[in-house]
Amino acid sequence: MDLGLQGKHALVTGGVRGVGRGVVLELANAGVDVVTCYRQDDAAGVSLAKELAEIGGNHHVLRADLGSATEVAGLLDECRTRLGNLDLVVNNAGTISHVPYAELSVDEWQRVIDVNLTGTHLVIQHALPLLTANASVISIGSKSSEVGIPLRAHYTATKAALRGLTRSLAKEHGKQGLRFNVLALGVIETEALDDMPAENRAKLIEMYSNKTAIGRLGKPAEVAGAVLWLASDLSRYVTGATIHVDGGIS
Repeated sequence: MDLGLQGKHALVTGGVRGVGRGVVLELANAGVDVVTCYRQDDAAGVSLAKELAEIGGNHHVLRADLGSATEVAGLLDECRTRLGNLDLVVNNAGTISHVPYAELSVDEWQRVIDVNLTGTHLVIQHALPLLTANASVISIGSKSSEVGIPLRAHYTATKAALRGLTRSLAKEHGKQGLRFNVLALGVIETEALDDMPAENRAKLIEMYSNKTAIGRLGKPAEVAGAVLWLASDLSRYVTGATIHVDGGIS
């Protein structure tokens, strides 16, 4: 099905691994020119650049730390230089740690806030002058922001905040034709699972699969399917929404 995305321009943050990589590749296959970034995984960045070259198009894989306001500004300057404008922004970059709340330091709280929330805010703010009419801005959220997860209070706080940010921006910029939405993800099968010891991985997959209505974990390409829909005119009356891509997890 042709979604009318050929020749569109997109920025996907944190796009060299996991969900982000799946989104970047599906967009490129749909004919979208993509700029994406990574913070430190050079090998994954190199391999992604090779895959994108094989697909074809005007794609760029750049290094940027979204915890730095200066580097965020530089990333959007690169988008302007390399693409000229943006039809789609996918705020995927994020960080997480597992810390008992009583032991959560101010520095660790601030680190996660800086990347997951302030970084997203800065990307959107710097992207505004580049957004075309009817552009779509998608922030990757989490089901955990509704249910809560022990040891991740700082992470879930940022994901809950994305919903409020998105609702406000949808109302502030809706009459300009801009749309803002959140995708609340469940457990997605990525390289992070592959890096776990086999026994732990198997237990985690079984536990979370049993919590879903579908009976399995999600795939990055399935998240990308929702991104493609929100990037297309098929969703032109959808804004300010939180859309669950979680397999019906409970």
